[in-house]
Amino acid sequence: MLHSMSTTVEAVSERSADEVNEEIRALWRRSGGTLTTEQRAEYQRLVMEWAAAAPQPHQAA
Repeated sequence: MLHSMSTTVEAVSERSADEVNEEIRALWRRSGGTLTTEQRAEYQRLVMEWAAAAPQPHQAA
């Protein structure tokens, strides 16, 4: 039986934007400033999670 992995970003993150941001910072610290292919994929996933968790500015009507 084959299972597929979802490639969509959840609309609501279970972690706060601050928590995800800290993980992004830790990834950069561990990498020494140069990301491997795997680390780039993780970074992209984290940025998408951060964007979903970040407060959205209200549009003026």
